[in-house]
Amino acid sequence: MKNDVVIVGAGPSGLATSACLSAHSIPHVILEKEDVYASLWKKRAYDRLKLHLAKEFCSLPFKPHSPDSPTYIPKDLFVKYLDDYVSKFNIQPQYHRSVESACCDENHEKWRIEAKNMQSGEVEVYVSEFLVVASGENSAKYIPDFAGLETFEGEMIHSSEYKYGLKYENKGVLVVGCGNSGMEIAYDLSNFGAQTSIIIRNPVHVVTKEMVRLGMILSKYLPTFLVDFGVVLMSNIVFGDLSKYGIHRPKQGPFFLKATQGRAPIIDVGTVDKIKSKEIKVVPGISSIEGKKVVFEDGAEREFDAIVFATGYKSIANNWLKDYKHALNEDGLPKNDFPNHWKGEKNLYCCGLSRRGLFGVSMDAKAIADDINKVKSQKMGN
Repeated sequence: MKNDVVIVGAGPSGLATSACLSAHSIPHVILEKEDVYASLWKKRAYDRLKLHLAKEFCSLPFKPHSPDSPTYIPKDLFVKYLDDYVSKFNIQPQYHRSVESACCDENHEKWRIEAKNMQSGEVEVYVSEFLVVASGENSAKYIPDFAGLETFEGEMIHSSEYKYGLKYENKGVLVVGCGNSGMEIAYDLSNFGAQTSIIIRNPVHVVTKEMVRLGMILSKYLPTFLVDFGVVLMSNIVFGDLSKYGIHRPKQGPFFLKATQGRAPIIDVGTVDKIKSKEIKVVPGISSIEGKKVVFEDGAEREFDAIVFATGYKSIANNWLKDYKHALNEDGLPKNDFPNHWKGEKNLYCCGLSRRGLFGVSMDAKAIADDINKVKSQKMGN
């Protein structure tokens, strides 16, 4: 099957790229291994999830959020937004297509993509001039390997499988990972009466959503170091010194770390107060696991009924993209630095891998579609 552009992935990145290509009337196809678009949002998001950034930073191209929608949009409302987006731009992904291989035929300047139809079992071959990797940073869940992990006798789940904490009432639950998901899941578990502990090993910035919104607005006008100074000052006033509770602040500022390393600050939803009141216990890293017993790095031991791994995801694009070095590094992330991360060589592009959330997705999609349109116009002598 010949197409001008093949997009791999029907998450927000793939949908945004499709809409932008359609704006240029460029034919394309989206290949999606799941049976639905935005599967992470529709299938693998916990119930209390809201967008961490204000809505003005979380829209896709050509469709801002409605004025009457809340500033911080809950999961179900964002899914409705995506439904409306797909309908508005008549986006029609090819579902149940698991891309097994993609390689560049340099002699013919084409990409050859092999996708397995998960329903029929047949391998379909797509040939395109352009290839867009839109499978996202969150394409495969990551669970670290601890000594004795396989011996754990309780329940083990990844955060993508967590919905809400009702069934954990009065149970001992350990949350591994102190990113936004881990901190919010710990808060939810505690609200439902779980005896909750969370591992916090690395220094983190703790802020409020209002601080982040103000910081993002100020970033348009002020250098990063001044924005960071103001945000850290506000954090100190609101939360005080958190080091006594096991939460240490990095030496570099929150917006600098987000821009250079993709490390987001913790947007507090009430977890810090529960840590201060000892409703949620902060514990060190895991040394080993024996049955229901977890041995920590400081030698302490505790038994748990469940472990929730809020340890994030990883890109697996390199597994199927045989010529990934045209755009990606060994970790499946862009090899080029921001803001040129989205464009590789041989007409290979990547959308949504800049670690800048939906705002970054929107920027990438527009840039990719504009560039493809430019290349096609030049070939046609326009």
